[in-house]
Amino acid sequence: MAFVPAHDAVPRMTMEEYLTQERLAEERHEYLDGYVYAMAGESPDHGRICINLVLSLGPQLRDTPCELFSKDLKVRCGPMTRAGQSQRGLFAYPDVVVVCGPLQLHDQVRDVVLNPTVLIEVLSPSTEAFDRGEKFRRYQRWLPTLRDYVLVAQDRPVVDHYTRPVEAGAAWPMSRSWRYMPYEGLEAVVPLDSIGCTLALRDVYARVTLASSEEEELDNTGERG
Repeated sequence: MAFVPAHDAVPRMTMEEYLTQERLAEERHEYLDGYVYAMAGESPDHGRICINLVLSLGPQLRDTPCELFSKDLKVRCGPMTRAGQSQRGLFAYPDVVVVCGPLQLHDQVRDVVLNPTVLIEVLSPSTEAFDRGEKFRRYQRWLPTLRDYVLVAQDRPVVDHYTRPVEAGAAWPMSRSWRYMPYEGLEAVVPLDSIGCTLALRDVYARVTLASSEEEELDNTGERG
């Protein structure tokens, strides 16, 4: 997905004003400290990777306390304030969200979650810097339940995995220390221990055209064509 920044002349919105308009809008927008950003259409490979992630994780999460959501569920992070009074915060649409246990929701409309366990973003050229930078910094600070943050390259089999371990006796990961592990190549497998799942890159990139010395397209079985 690509951001189309709001024009400088557009006045800043409160969070409640954003939610009121967003829930009526035909297109999706993310919100950052009062500014609203339109999300442009995705590429075919971006869509394929998102579907592959859901197809891979869905069966593994069946009959577990964890639930999988994709694309249309908003995640909020930021300080708790009185309704309608604040412009400080982030509302994002991660490509994949996993929540373990009961959903903690922003309000009665039930379309904004506060307690994700795993967030996955498929990177695009226009959003990569934000996904790696300011967005992740806010996730680390304001989402105490977050255990795994996964960034998936779109044009090559590369996944960056950030994980935060749970401290002994804690209900969720209070540690500020995150571990980073890169994975590269179609034979790599990413462990998501917090939800008892794995992501095989061969499955993640099925049907995706990859940029390499010999451009290859994976068929729907995950074999090279």
